[in-house]
Amino acid sequence: MIRRLLSLAALLCVAATDPEPQSPAQLFGPLFDAVQMAQVFPDGKTFVDAVPKEDPAAILAAYRKAKPKTREALKAFVEAHFTLPAPGNGAPVPQEKLGLRAHVQALWPVLSRPALTPEPGNSALSLPAPYVVPGGRFREIYYWDSYFTMLGLKVDGQQAMVEHMLDDFVSLIQRYGHIPNGTRSYYLSRSQPPFFALMLDLSDARDPAVLRTRLAALRSEYGYWMRGAGCITAAQAACEHVVRMADGSLLNRYWDAREAPRDESYREDVNTGKVAAGRPLTAVYRDLRAGAESGWDYSSRWLADGKTLATVHTTDIVPVDLNSLLWAMERGIAQRCATLADADCAADFTRRAAQRRKAIDTYLWLGAEQRYADYDWRQQRTTPVLSAATLFPLFVGAASAEQASAVATAVRAKLVAPGGLRTTGNRTGQQWDTPNGWAPLQWVAIDGLAGYGQRDLAKDIAARWLATVDRAYRATGKMLEKYDVEEQVPGGGGEYPLQDGFGWTNGVTSALLERYPDLAAGR
Repeated sequence: MIRRLLSLAALLCVAATDPEPQSPAQLFGPLFDAVQMAQVFPDGKTFVDAVPKEDPAAILAAYRKAKPKTREALKAFVEAHFTLPAPGNGAPVPQEKLGLRAHVQALWPVLSRPALTPEPGNSALSLPAPYVVPGGRFREIYYWDSYFTMLGLKVDGQQAMVEHMLDDFVSLIQRYGHIPNGTRSYYLSRSQPPFFALMLDLSDARDPAVLRTRLAALRSEYGYWMRGAGCITAAQAACEHVVRMADGSLLNRYWDAREAPRDESYREDVNTGKVAAGRPLTAVYRDLRAGAESGWDYSSRWLADGKTLATVHTTDIVPVDLNSLLWAMERGIAQRCATLADADCAADFTRRAAQRRKAIDTYLWLGAEQRYADYDWRQQRTTPVLSAATLFPLFVGAASAEQASAVATAVRAKLVAPGGLRTTGNRTGQQWDTPNGWAPLQWVAIDGLAGYGQRDLAKDIAARWLATVDRAYRATGKMLEKYDVEEQVPGGGGEYPLQDGFGWTNGVTSALLERYPDLAAGR
């Protein structure tokens, strides 16, 4: 078994072409710690997005000489030596005469950015083609956000932008070996839910050279997620993103290559570590980072006691959504290899997908509760949290008809709220728990249910969600990052104020209105 895993790792090993740039925390050390812990700026992302006006070594030398102690002195020092980012103040588009979809279409040029070559010292990563940002404080591409944004771009006649963003993601994989959480140096140590295979399904490209380049990138990304297979041993059941299950099958978890506080949430992570009694700080920080990689930052899914962030243990969890997406990636690679007449590759990845689907059914299908669940590989049992992630096997087509019907029953009974789909049934104060609903999870549910013939439930969730988005838009003039689906008002919770813009909400709104034109009446 160990020899086979090492062989797999060698096969999938990817050599990135660019060295990984240092993050602001690594570049500015004591200055960075002082600025973030003093909360010089209300949002910890402000300083990590600032651009140094001179060489970092010179700035550090000036800091050691000046020794600013107070919050005001630190702020003055930063303002003298850095160019601060413009405030993330949403999308200034006139709303009074625009319906919901027209408003979304008017936002695409506002949220679009040209190809980027950042100045020296900028934490932003270069991108060779134009792209769309989520909005607000999120000034860069985010990985899984972009799939849902691209759904809307496609139906709104922005196919060229879809292709541009695919080119950007290919470039990132070629340079760094994976698509990072976002296009900043401080995000490079982790990825996000791997939607690249599904993004490729949105492309109109037919040029064999383009198809081969994108397939190579997809296989490289797969190698990133499976690299840990090479360091699993008889005494170590998990390494990096890979977990060896009791029967020898391989599934995946979220993981981050670093075990320090996140640059963009440094103060928050340090404070969480202070109250995480009895745990090594490095483990706490790694689990917080892995939670950020999941995109569900944060949720009761990752909390050992189901409610307290200090009990976060993301790396212990084998998540159903991640493994569903990796199954889709394996299937996508097999299909693309077949298209390009690579029979050996097609057969290999067809086999891998079959093995993963069997493992999903063995470990992540909870027959007693008729739903998919996450699995705690240390405790060797499923977790108790029912979440919208239970719909991911339906979304990618990995469920049987019987499983899909059972999931639909559970979702109808426990996750459908007045304003859309609940994220979980747990009220913890974390933003990826009730009462919040999120656009990507609505689409996953609606598309997955419809694909298994549960069309009435799918359309009911769509109608509830669109009513919530429309209601908040009429009240605020904005498209928001998340919504309270219990009260049908703007959402709350999380480490930063509610953001507007907003990429994935815009994309899902346009895609739903395209799919259900009768729900567009009055919008």
